[in-house]
Amino acid sequence: MNITVINGTEKQGITYRLKEMFLKPFRDKASVTEYYLPKDCPNFCTGCISCTLKGESTCKDADHIGRIERSLLEADLIVMTSPAYVFHATGAMKALLDHFAYRWIPHRPAPEMFGKRAVIITQCLGAGAKSAAKDIKHSLSWWGISKIGVFTGALMEDIVWDRLSPKKQNELTRRIEKLSKKFAGVDYERPAHTNLMTKIKFGFCRMMQKSLHKADPEYLDGKYWALQGWLGSARPWK
Repeated sequence: MNITVINGTEKQGITYRLKEMFLKPFRDKASVTEYYLPKDCPNFCTGCISCTLKGESTCKDADHIGRIERSLLEADLIVMTSPAYVFHATGAMKALLDHFAYRWIPHRPAPEMFGKRAVIITQCLGAGAKSAAKDIKHSLSWWGISKIGVFTGALMEDIVWDRLSPKKQNELTRRIEKLSKKFAGVDYERPAHTNLMTKIKFGFCRMMQKSLHKADPEYLDGKYWALQGWLGSARPWK
């Protein structure tokens, strides 16, 4: 089993501790590959849209993105972590997600993504963990992933684990272990179910790509869909 972890910060604080708790049942049976941002993806997307128009290999950061993408595609489980910064995921996490615009369903989604499972772990002091998780979930769902578990932790006492009350530590530990147990018990030999909303998104994008491909057979996205067989009867979840 392969697990790919994207850490939205290099800081080893409470989010890191929660991630380690989640991974504990997997350590003896899985190969875990971790990336830390911004170290492993140090540059911002500049919005040049070269990846969507000319291909992902033309991105100025193709070496970084390509390495992470290969790991994501090989993973049976994807884990994304980020503390909340001003009610959202870290800037480094957002910078990474921006680089994967070409993998959204309206462009060139990877068929492997439709059968994957993912977990998002966020926490914050006060409010903001849910909106931070939403930032990440939005991208994952548009990559084609339907099965996404979310952990959000609201801290009201401190941002250092050892200064949290035993009650709060126990609550967070109990909740993250419950989520971990749920995903540890999954049969990863079987692809995850693709939900109706993902199929609806795919259907609308298919109509768009069918029209674009008819108007210009060399248009990159439409050509990709045609090669996958998605303009016909093939579907990535079958």
